[in-house]
Amino acid sequence: MKKRKFAEGMALAFVTLLGLAVFFPVCYGILGAFRAPSEFASGNARLLPESFLHTENFAAVFRRAPIGRYYLNSFATSFAVCVLRLLFAALAAYAFVFFSFRGRKACFLAILATMMIPADTLVVTNYQTISAWRLTDTWIGICLPSLLGAAQMFMLRQVFRSTPSRLRDAALLDGCGDAAFLLRVLLPVCRPVLAALLLQVFTGQWNAYLWPLMATNTDVMRTVQVGITMLTDTEAGNYEVILAGVTVALIPPGLLFAAMQRKLSGGLNAGSLAG
Repeated sequence: MKKRKFAEGMALAFVTLLGLAVFFPVCYGILGAFRAPSEFASGNARLLPESFLHTENFAAVFRRAPIGRYYLNSFATSFAVCVLRLLFAALAAYAFVFFSFRGRKACFLAILATMMIPADTLVVTNYQTISAWRLTDTWIGICLPSLLGAAQMFMLRQVFRSTPSRLRDAALLDGCGDAAFLLRVLLPVCRPVLAALLLQVFTGQWNAYLWPLMATNTDVMRTVQVGITMLTDTEAGNYEVILAGVTVALIPPGLLFAAMQRKLSGGLNAGSLAG
């Protein structure tokens, strides 16, 4: 009993230290957004700023770049990618679980194999494609390479496989079609998984930098992550303004995580009780 408590205590201590190590750069960046330029110039290594009332850094962010437009571009593309990627993943997962067709296993393995291809290796061909289709500097061009995700399809397939096939047979006998069964039965059951996938996809698209940088040429179509790089001053190290821009960019993913936290924890609790 003592050994078990000791092991649990060590595991808790390790997880706590790991969490602090991950959270410390984020915390330092948020606190650094309130520091005055003189604090960075003096080499002051204190964690807390001299005053939290110094909001000039945030005002400078909105003066130096059209952050509102960047927010709109990032939110629109992230929302579209979330909805369409999860929709396509759910349809593909449903087909692989409940439909029987020739080459089903081969198709599934081929889709999983795409997870082994680094995304950066496809940047050049993707750019050539959207350039030939004249989709540069458009929301469609930013979203197009991210609309399909093998990881989300695999996760939903695993959840759908746990659903008894007789449940679908009973629904079909009652006059419920495949689309209605997917929307009214399967998706409501796997809400915690959908919440986790939505958070993953939205955060990944919101934080994307390389592809939005290549797919956009005009300042009005930049995303927020690309816009933060425009806050850099070559003549002076304006770290406080850059950290303020980073803090502003952290708000939507943070709010989404706070909104999804109850569903995520509720799904874990339900799973543990069911087990």
